[in-house]
Amino acid sequence: MKNEFINFEKVSRQNWQQLYQKDSPLLTESELNSIKSLNDQISMQDVLDVYLPLINLIKIYKNAQENLTFSKSIFLQKTIKERPFIIGISGSVAVGKSTTSRLLKLLLTRTFKNSRVDMVTTDGFLYPNAILKEKDILNKKGFPESYNMELLLNFLDNIKSGHDVAIPVYSHETYDIVPNQMQTIKKPDFLIVEGINVFQNQQNNRLYMSDYFDFSIYIDADSQHIEKWYLERFYSLTEMAKKDEQNYYNRFTKMSFDELTTFAKEVWKNTNLFNLENYIEPTRNRAELILHKSKNHLIDEIYLKK
Repeated sequence: MKNEFINFEKVSRQNWQQLYQKDSPLLTESELNSIKSLNDQISMQDVLDVYLPLINLIKIYKNAQENLTFSKSIFLQKTIKERPFIIGISGSVAVGKSTTSRLLKLLLTRTFKNSRVDMVTTDGFLYPNAILKEKDILNKKGFPESYNMELLLNFLDNIKSGHDVAIPVYSHETYDIVPNQMQTIKKPDFLIVEGINVFQNQQNNRLYMSDYFDFSIYIDADSQHIEKWYLERFYSLTEMAKKDEQNYYNRFTKMSFDELTTFAKEVWKNTNLFNLENYIEPTRNRAELILHKSKNHLIDEIYLKK
């Protein structure tokens, strides 16, 4: 085990899958396919071996949260109202965060019947492109300084306090915040917060987003695997944008395959890999659980904080 994982218990996939005894996957093959991100690989066996045991673990944390809230109310001699259970999910671009988030949302909805499960992505808290251009940091989109962290922290604080909150919406087609469009989150029982920056906070180093999480997951993989997945996704997005001139990726459709590959590799190296090595991966140990992926997105190792 690497020294950086000294505070984690390493669990093999074989041992992890034994932590869930039922055979029912809680969803169908078509439902699983519908929530996959582009080029992401996930099977029903992954659901049974990895994600259903994970739901059992989240149950333990959820019960602990409720017991702690009850004990605090007795200690303080006042009623503490129920708060949503917030799950943070982080990892590199193209590592499969969105697929994991959507799968957990579906499984939690099926497991905790009559509970409201919502999901948000921190993309909505990026500054609009016009502001990024004004700040001369459009080429650093996704870096810590490109997010409105004050707005993001206020959102989490209001959600944790039981308020309804409206937040901006981000479009991956236009690569920008959608003007005059908001997503309203209304007192969820569970909230999944997904993004590359969910363990970061560059503006207020006395408070981290992770302070608001009841459980947190980091999706990990070797960078050479992630680069391959990123390039595959870039090719697919460009192909899909051929007939849509409003799509951000349409501008790349005139490139030859070699030109496209050279450009995408430069973006990966100078932006995404730099961001991963300097800002994303260093926050990995703030997670409660690390899911490590090998080739073809196969989860081979699980690390649970001691």
